[in-house]
Amino acid sequence: MPALAIRLRSVVKHYGDIKAVDGLDLDVPEGTCVGLLGPNGAGKSTTMKMLTAQAIADSGELEVLGYTLPGQSKQSRAEMGVTPQLDNLDTTLTVEQNLLVFTYLYRLPRSERRPAIERALDIANLADRRHTKVDKLSGGMRRRLLIARALVHRPRLLLLDEPTVGLDPQVRQELWALIDALRNEGTSILMSTHYIEEAERLADTVTIMSKGCAVATGLPRDLVIEHAGREVLEVYGPPARLAEVEASAAGCMLRTRRTGTSVALLGVEGRNGDLPHGERRATTLEDVFVLLTGEEVR
Repeated sequence: MPALAIRLRSVVKHYGDIKAVDGLDLDVPEGTCVGLLGPNGAGKSTTMKMLTAQAIADSGELEVLGYTLPGQSKQSRAEMGVTPQLDNLDTTLTVEQNLLVFTYLYRLPRSERRPAIERALDIANLADRRHTKVDKLSGGMRRRLLIARALVHRPRLLLLDEPTVGLDPQVRQELWALIDALRNEGTSILMSTHYIEEAERLADTVTIMSKGCAVATGLPRDLVIEHAGREVLEVYGPPARLAEVEASAAGCMLRTRRTGTSVALLGVEGRNGDLPHGERRATTLEDVFVLLTGEEVR
């Protein structure tokens, strides 16, 4: 059993009357990438803030890299890198100067600063932009710089809060390649996201959050089989027809998912005669996500 880079047990966080995190259990084994998947408002960003002691849990146990939070948060922060959801780069400085500032903040010895900056530039493929001011960079370059900044001190743990939010698909693919390379190097990673494909592509295991708590944890494919089966039957038609299909499926003890102009019947493998006409397809993590967290946008 590998040691845990992150261990949370029964963590609770309130903001007034709102319970942002509600009894969360979460494990991140060392050297793995764990995807924290959930809709907006599920508690992902609050969890990230508690791991960096920007927010203090009301109750529960939090351990990061063997340190107990919040009491030893300073020690844990020194050994982790954080890429925030919101871009907080200094736009008046160049790429290289942004990295240099963080070598001082992380108290790297003078002899290590230049090699650390060169390594971070190489990882993020920004060496040819070292003298460019941040406000002249594209959105994708700025996200790569945020990750490079978090890696400048060779952290044991990397926290990525919605690392590709708002980026176009091509840039997202570039960042996926970067994150995948870090995972393959053995960096422990906790990545919050609401992109299903991102979690499937990068995470060794996934924790799905809804309303502040974990509703499912495991390997993506195992979660698919456990909660939705191997096959889905997609039935298309007008609303009245879809309502009939849903009622019939309920009578057959089948779970359904409404997706606009269709209804997906889950777990239909091995069943034929009692099913309506439709198109069969393999079940996906998206089916599980919607099944467990609901269709409503929050």
